[in-house]
Amino acid sequence: MLKTACFFALPAVAFLASFAFAGSKSAFPDPVVDQTKAAEHSKETAVLAGGCFWGVEAVFDHLKGVTDVVSGFSGGEKSTAHYEVVSTGRTGHAESVKITYDPSQITYGELLKVYFAIAHDPTEVNRQGPDTGTQYRSAIFYAGEEQKKIAEAYIKQLNEAKVFSRPIATQVVPLKAFYAAESYHQKYLQNHPDQPYIVYNDLPKLAALKKQYPAMCKR
Repeated sequence: MLKTACFFALPAVAFLASFAFAGSKSAFPDPVVDQTKAAEHSKETAVLAGGCFWGVEAVFDHLKGVTDVVSGFSGGEKSTAHYEVVSTGRTGHAESVKITYDPSQITYGELLKVYFAIAHDPTEVNRQGPDTGTQYRSAIFYAGEEQKKIAEAYIKQLNEAKVFSRPIATQVVPLKAFYAAESYHQKYLQNHPDQPYIVYNDLPKLAALKKQYPAMCKR
């Protein structure tokens, strides 16, 4: 089953224009408040929502220090964590990704930099590009006070610097649970690189990531 929005017959230029906010940021600021890189290898997780999880997953999967990215749902109950139900927009869930990363290689703040600069438009409310509904909202689901502090400080920093022409609409809320989406949603871009939705909405994100932050990308 595919996302209904994939079949919207919009011109490619419209999709690319919706992504231009990220591609034009050549000097996106580093977070002033962040973790210190760990001295030893370990594993931590981050859960972020920024529209359709296909493209968000693909962006973070390309980062050095990220060992796993899973598409799924956060914000609602376990009983409604199914794609067809979440798509009604009435479950409280947001399409999200769970990122497992090595904090000795990449920090939580660096993940958020890519999240805001590349992965989605954080100024849109309950939508991303052609996708509309509360399930496509921008949200950071924090797992502890440190993540909350870093996220809130970075949003304040970006707003004060007027990095975006509109205020950031990203919610910063506690993580209650993350539920993996159905198997056909996992690694969707990797498995369907020629799918029109992917071509128009998500491949430009990867191109921007590789152009703007080549040192952060896996070889």
